[in-house]
Amino acid sequence: MIKHIIQNITFNAIFILLLFVPAGTLAWPQGWIFLILFDGCSIATGIWLSKVDPALLAARMKSPFSPEQRPHDRRIMAALMVVFCAWPAFMGLDARGLGWSHTPLWAQAIGAVLILIGFWAWSRVLRANSFAAVTIQLQPERGQTVISTGPYAYVRHPMYAFTLFLLVGAPLLLGSLWGLMGIVVTMPLMALRALGEEAMLMDGLPGYRAYAEKVRYRFVPGIW
Repeated sequence: MIKHIIQNITFNAIFILLLFVPAGTLAWPQGWIFLILFDGCSIATGIWLSKVDPALLAARMKSPFSPEQRPHDRRIMAALMVVFCAWPAFMGLDARGLGWSHTPLWAQAIGAVLILIGFWAWSRVLRANSFAAVTIQLQPERGQTVISTGPYAYVRHPMYAFTLFLLVGAPLLLGSLWGLMGIVVTMPLMALRALGEEAMLMDGLPGYRAYAEKVRYRFVPGIW
């Protein structure tokens, strides 16, 4: 748990720089509200996991780059890291630094609610799937099985799918309509990661092929 707090503090320091330096000011209420929401939900999730599933918390605190990862996934993770560093910087520049776009108060409120919904939805994923590590690899040492309950009863990759709430909510809250372009970059990368993950699970996890035939959609029911 202490390690989780230290990671959050480090992440916050980096995130503050990425968000507020391009904004050119610390007098940005929406930026601070976003940080409070994101940090509060992250810390609350960590505390909850430390009590209900400490093994999963430990797995999720590991580096997203491990020797066990396939080169394909390491490349995708590297691209996602670049995107998630550039995205807040771009939104700070858009909403405050240059003022290209803005959102009304009601849209900012919707954005805050979407962020909260996203974290709540992620917690449902973590409750259902104790094998939801940050790296893509089979976990026979933990007795990995196919998960088909909770959100996994509707889509095969709910963790990625629920990222949409953050990708929409953050730009609305921060007042950066151009920040919605993050969806265009992030979701295709996550789709590529999901396809690579499925290829591994199809070959190495008994029962996954039958599950994929039963739950047809990866991210959004009726679409993909």
